[in-house]
Formats: sequence, structure tokens, C-alpha cells
Amino acid sequence: MDSQSKSNNRNVIFLVIVAALGYFVDIYDLVLFSVVRVQSLTEIGVSPENMQHDGFLIINSQMFGLLLGGILWGVLGDKLGRIKVLFGSILLYSLANIANGFVTTVNSYAIIRFIAGIGLAGELGAGITLVAETMDKEKRGYGTMIVGAIGLLGAAVAATVASKFTWQTSYFVGGGMGLVLLLLRVGTFESGMFKQAATTDVSKGNIFMLFNNKKRFLKYLYCILIGIPLWFVVGILVTLAPEFGKALGATEPLKAGTGIMFTYFGIAIGDVATGLLSQVLKSRRKTVFIFHLLSVVSVVVYLTSYGLNSNSFIWICLFMGFSVGYWATFVTIASEQFGTNIRATVTTTAPNFVRGALIPITFLFEFLAEKYNLITAGYLVMAILTVIAMFGLSQLKESFNKDLDYLEE
Repeated sequence: MDSQSKSNNRNVIFLVIVAALGYFVDIYDLVLFSVVRVQSLTEIGVSPENMQHDGFLIINSQMFGLLLGGILWGVLGDKLGRIKVLFGSILLYSLANIANGFVTTVNSYAIIRFIAGIGLAGELGAGITLVAETMDKEKRGYGTMIVGAIGLLGAAVAATVASKFTWQTSYFVGGGMGLVLLLLRVGTFESGMFKQAATTDVSKGNIFMLFNNKKRFLKYLYCILIGIPLWFVVGILVTLAPEFGKALGATEPLKAGTGIMFTYFGIAIGDVATGLLSQVLKSRRKTVFIFHLLSVVSVVVYLTSYGLNSNSFIWICLFMGFSVGYWATFVTIASEQFGTNIRATVTTTAPNFVRGALIPITFLFEFLAEKYNLITAGYLVMAILTVIAMFGLSQLKESFNKDLDYLEE
């Protein structure tokens, strides 16, 4: 191997590390509210009877920010470059999280989480796009696997920090980690595919290209649909662990923070497993299909675990997390479906529309929970989302080993 090749390999490895650490801080900040929900809302004066309602208001504000931010950063990623978006998004959500430590009302909490959501929307898409465009097509699955696995451990750190410090300090730590990460900007490099596309006259970062062509629009929609069960599991089944614990007759109160930490441990392990399995099967579609089936099994185990205790809850969360650990593979699939001139737009907006889909999913779940009960609502919503996700997956072409050096006209 000549010195040029060694230098290129070092650059690619450094880029994967930066993207992975960025996603680590991203996930830390993304799940932190779910971890400190009860503690922080109690301290700012929210009564127990309003805990669920105000909690949903704040998490939905964050998710709405993710929706808008996904569009903003995605377009900027194709127009200005992946690196600018990677670090611009980190700066915004870091400052927002520091501000979050000073909130004293539900409204200010919701506004800051909205701003943080905008910032959190950009990092993963920019990171995955960079890795996919700079690594060999036979190996890029390993790169995105590493980004996903390391990144998702941020949730475990969020739960650990929150268990040892106040909720305000937990937000300060998240913001501080992001600002430190900005120092790693020195040494990163822009995607060669983006640089080449930048010299052409083709439209770049034009989100309307995803809607003015029926075939392209449907492909984009299917990319989004395959990821929606994951956020139902994390955003509702685990976040509402105290409420589900009561409904299941748990022998002791279940803690959402603990559940989220072990769920994300499971997701991190699952991301490694799906990454390796997709390389072995040479198919991302088959891999995600297998894990969709596994996720149904895990949710059934959770919703039938009457009389569970904290220890069994941890193992169930690990299982559920592992079974929905196809996040990095899902984002990679989205990235591989489109040309360089709108790839960052797709890769950034798709996961954020999945996260944003938690808003209507929450309304559906609340409606069904009132009409029936928490357990029945859990079954129904998971069944609906899995059928939708599997349909979307069946409509996409296999993208493993696909050459990504092309443009959308």
C-alpha cells in the first residue's frame, strides 16, 4: 500500500470516528428529555396528573423541530456541503442544550427542545452521507455500522449521567460534549462526490425533486416507512415505562431512564448485528425484514410480561432494542437510493420524518389507549406500523454494493 493510500485510509477512518462521535452526542441529547422527564417536570412544578400531557407537548415540540431541521440541513448539505452541516448542526444543538438547563416553565422547555430538535436533525444524515460517499461500496456498510453502534451508546451515557447528577447538569454535559466535538473539525474533509457534483449545473438540494416525480416520491416515502416501528418502541413503549409497568402489574415501579439506557444498548448491539448480517447476506432488505419480524416478537414479550420486575424489564428492553437495531442500516438504505445531488437531503430528512412520525403515532396511541387500554393500544399500533414498514421495504430495490456516483436529473 503506497503512502497516498495509507493517508486516504487514515482520513476515512478519522471521518468515520468524527461522524460516530457526533451521532453519540446527538443521541445523548435526543433521548435526554425522556430520561429526565419525570424529575425535570416535577422540579419546574408540573403536577403528576399533567405529567403525561406536558411530557408529550415537550417531546412533540422536539420532534417537530426535527422535522423542520431535517429539511433545512438536508437542503444545505447538498448545496453547501456535508461537513458544514455536520458541524453547524452540532453547534446549534449544543447551545440549545446548555440553554435547556435554565428552563423554569413548560412553555420555555418546549421552545428550547424545539430549537434543539432543529439542531439534532442534521448530524446523522450528514455523517452517514459522508461515510457512504467516501468508503468503498463493498465496505461502506461497516462504516455506517460503526457510526450507528458508537452513536447509540450516547443514550446509555445520558441515562448514567442523569442518574448521578441533576437534570440541569445532564443538559450542560450534553452541550459541553458537543462544543468539544467541534474541535475535531480540523482534519475532516469534504466528500469527493459532492465536490464533483458541485461543479455541474444540475439542481442540488432541491427538495421538490422528491415530489415532482411519482416514482422518486414513492421511493422516498418507502424509505421513511421502513423506520417508523423503531420510534414507537423507543418513544412510547419504553418512554412510558412507568405507565406500562402499572398496567402490567409490575412488582416495582419501572424507570424510563433505565429502560431507555438498556434499549439503546440493545440498539447499538443490533446495529452491529444488522451491519454484519447485511454484509454476510449482501442484502440490506433481507436483513431489515428479519429484524422487523424480531421486533414484533419482542413487543409481544413486553406486553405479555405481567408481574414483571426491574430485572426482567431490563432484559426485555435489551431484546426490544436489539430487534429494532436496524437504524443505521435503514438510513444507509435511504442514502443509497438517490443521486449525489439530493443524497444529503434524503439521508437527513428521512430519519427525521421517521422521528417526526412519532407525533401522529402518539395521537393514534392516545386515542386507542383511551378507547381500549395501554396494552391493547400497544399491540394495535405496533401491528399497524410493522405492516406499513414491511410494505415499504418490499417496494425498494436492493442497494447493497450499488455505485453511488451518479446524479438525479
